[in-house]
Amino acid sequence: MAVGLGPLPTLHPVPGFELGIASAGIKRPGRKDVVIMRCAEGSRIAGVTTTNAFCAAPVIITRERMHGPVRYLLTNTGNANAGTGPQGLTDARHTCAALAAITGVDETAVLPFSTGVIGEPLPVQKIESALQAALDDLSPDHWAEAATGIMTTDTLPKGASRQFQHDGVTVTVTGISKGAGMIRPNMATMLGYIATDAKVAGSVLQDLVRDAANKSFNRITIDGDTSTNDCCMLIATGQAALPEITEASGELFDKLKQAVLEVFMEVAQAIVRDGEGATKFVTVQVNGGGNHQECLNVAYAVAHSPLIKTALFASDPNWGRILAAVGYAGVPDLDVSKIDVFLGEVCIASQGGRSPSYTEEQGAAVMAREEITIRIELGRGSCSETIWTTDLSHEYVKINAEYRT
Repeated sequence: MAVGLGPLPTLHPVPGFELGIASAGIKRPGRKDVVIMRCAEGSRIAGVTTTNAFCAAPVIITRERMHGPVRYLLTNTGNANAGTGPQGLTDARHTCAALAAITGVDETAVLPFSTGVIGEPLPVQKIESALQAALDDLSPDHWAEAATGIMTTDTLPKGASRQFQHDGVTVTVTGISKGAGMIRPNMATMLGYIATDAKVAGSVLQDLVRDAANKSFNRITIDGDTSTNDCCMLIATGQAALPEITEASGELFDKLKQAVLEVFMEVAQAIVRDGEGATKFVTVQVNGGGNHQECLNVAYAVAHSPLIKTALFASDPNWGRILAAVGYAGVPDLDVSKIDVFLGEVCIASQGGRSPSYTEEQGAAVMAREEITIRIELGRGSCSETIWTTDLSHEYVKINAEYRT
């Protein structure tokens, strides 16, 4: 049911980065559910992770290790290794140690990632038995295969790629993501891996991934649930024959930032387009806020409202639900007489009530589209924010009711 999400685009190999997949049979026999990514020696990694206090064991370990000399990223699907207590940490470290032993690197050079069912012990032996096969599969061309290997309830793999020229040298940025439910900042039930062959100083890379995630993965929501396992990693292999980027300025940095942001935005929006049971891709744009936070508060109030999301699914222009959500968003001293609300290009509410020009037929025509924009003009200042969300369908309930069966 993915909305406007087609086959993967061309995913350009990133020099110094390889990917391999294998089957451990964690949830279903024969499913490719273990992915190994290998970084060239000297690569730098930065990342952002979930804000959920019940974060998964692999998230804790990745936070500890990601600023060191990382060589391998190990991902399993089918089991989140979250809510598993001290044993979960032990199990995650065991899988990392097993990979380190095979490859001859230090255990701390392996970052673990998991996604799947919460609260079940990690099947360590199954994962360890698949490591060699995943290593044997390593290739710089296996981005598409890895995008499939990290899927859970996703219906389609998600990836994006950009290239640009600088001083006659081609620089590549390629990334993949997974996620379809339990999606809400900061961040969402998602895993994201974006790599570039640019050479970037660690502090600049960390600021870059934080900024890019804030404009992309932290602006999507499907069901308002923040996962225990979210991680987004940005890897710079340094293989491009260009000077190291040591500060967030200059032509090379600006080109890289633009390419990274485009890849982040594309793979983040793909998660929304593939939202569990989604039939609509919805942009919620709030303009004229006194500050950015109140714009976000209004946008999320609209995007998280079950009444609005079910109306979107029914293609019902029940605009009163939007006004109600704006009203309870907690904006101080909100003057509703200054607010205009639009469905697409149609003004549905103005100065606190129904727009004189609005007709039900106009609203129904917009709501029948697969891609809808809800625009809210607050009339309080110059700040704006945009987030992306979905409708709430029968299929969403079915998917999550049957998730463990």
